[in-house]
Amino acid sequence: MAKKGARENVRLKSTESTSCYWTRKNKRNTTERLELKKYDPLLRKHVTFKEAK
Repeated sequence: MAKKGARENVRLKSTESTSCYWTRKNKRNTTERLELKKYDPLLRKHVTFKEAK
């Protein structure tokens, strides 16, 4: 059986619209909030997505 790891699902929410992505991150290695540039389908351009609670 696999070990229970430190990886958890996190939601990335767009800073300019209502769209969001789901991804996984390691809570032990990356303690700060994620901030990635991804494609926003509502705006049809790349924008910053920040980790939401």
